[in-house]
Amino acid sequence: MLIVDDSKLARIVVGKAIAALQPEWVRIEASNADEAVAAVNAQSVNLAIIDFNMPGRDGLALAEELRARFPAMPLAVATANVQDEIVARARAANASFIAKPVTEEGIRGFISGAALRLRPAAR
Repeated sequence: MLIVDDSKLARIVVGKAIAALQPEWVRIEASNADEAVAAVNAQSVNLAIIDFNMPGRDGLALAEELRARFPAMPLAVATANVQDEIVARARAANASFIAKPVTEEGIRGFISGAALRLRPAAR
């Protein structure tokens, strides 16, 4: 799973919340959209939590790019900036919203839903 945020502290907070809910998940970090794209090009990533406000391309632009490449990947945009335009763009990219500051409670619904979607189908 990929955590994209230009703040190292924010990446640590998100990582700890995810580790509490899904300790077996491998966490990969990126500090901007370009690093995130390089990460998904270098290894298998099946889920991403992306900060909205970052230098360069914002989190919604990255979410839209990842959605185009990985139509089924669970994506979430984390932001304290909940304006109608941002909400509309996130919905258009089929991305969830996570309010910042991120907490275990705030991330639980997204992680639970993603875990169900990522679980291998029963044979």
